[in-house]
Amino acid sequence: MSLLVTGSIGIDTVKTPYGVSKNCLGGSSIYFSMAASFFSPVRLVGVIGADCPFDLAKIFAGRNVDLTGLEVRPQSKTFRWAGSYHENMDDRKTDSMELNVLAEHPPTVPDSFRDSRFVFLANTTPKLQLELLDQLKNPLFVAADTMNCWIQSHLADLNAAKMLAAEFNLITAAEKVLGMGPGVVIIKKGKSGSITCDAEGHNFILPAYPATEVKDPTGAGDSFAGATLGYLSQTGKTDFRTLKTAVAYGTVVASFTIANFSLDGLTSITRNDIDKRLETLRKLTHF
Repeated sequence: MSLLVTGSIGIDTVKTPYGVSKNCLGGSSIYFSMAASFFSPVRLVGVIGADCPFDLAKIFAGRNVDLTGLEVRPQSKTFRWAGSYHENMDDRKTDSMELNVLAEHPPTVPDSFRDSRFVFLANTTPKLQLELLDQLKNPLFVAADTMNCWIQSHLADLNAAKMLAAEFNLITAAEKVLGMGPGVVIIKKGKSGSITCDAEGHNFILPAYPATEVKDPTGAGDSFAGATLGYLSQTGKTDFRTLKTAVAYGTVVASFTIANFSLDGLTSITRNDIDKRLETLRKLTHF
C-alpha cells in the first residue's frame, strides 16, 4: 500500500568517540525513506535549499523512493544540525541547529500523494507536521515523531498535536497518551529497546538487537520507524500481531544504521541481511 513520509532533510555534522562526519546527509525523512524502501515503495515530501550538495535521485537510485514531493527553494538554505555523542552513546548534545527551510511554510503534498494510506510525520517542527497532515485525504495509519528541541521550544504546538505526556514512568506515559486518542503508542528507549502499547490493552516489550558495532546512533529512531511503517505498508495490516513483527523489523534495521556514519550502515545491506538478523532476534527473545 502507499506510504508517505514528510520530515527534515539535512546537512549534518556528527561527532562520536569513533570520529567526525562533517556535512553528511541527514534528516529524519532521509533515514526513514532508506529504511522503509526495503519493504515498500515510499513517497517522500520534503524541502531543501539551493545549497544542498546531495543528489537525492542518485542516492536513492535503485530504490523505490518517489521524489515527486521534493521541493528545492532557490532562495533558501537547507536545514543544518550538528551534534555530539559521549562514550556511552546514549547522551546526545545538539551543538548547533539552523532551521532554515524548516522555519518556512511546509512543502506542498503532490496531488498524486494525497491518497497515501500509511503516513509518517517524521521529525520536524510540530506545526509543520500538522499542516502537512491537513493536506492528506483519508490515511489509514498515521504515526508521528518528535525530539527534545521541539519539546523544549514548541511545547504549545506539541500539546495541540496531543503528542506529549509529561510523565517519567514510561508505562504511565503510554497510558496517558493513549487516553488522548491515539490507537498505538511506541516508546523508543535506545539501547534498551522499545515498548509498544495499544488502546485495547495489548503490550509488547522488545529489547534492542545486541549490536556489536555502534559508531553513530544518528538516524536510528527514524530507521526504526521506516522499517516499522514499511512493513505495515507492505502487509496492508495494522493489527497488533502484525505491529509486533513490524517493530521487530524496526529494531533490526536500526541496528544496521548505528554501525556506521550517515546512511552507510543502510546502503551496505540487503533485505536478506535484515531477514537473517530478524531470525536471530526472534531466537534470542523466545523462551
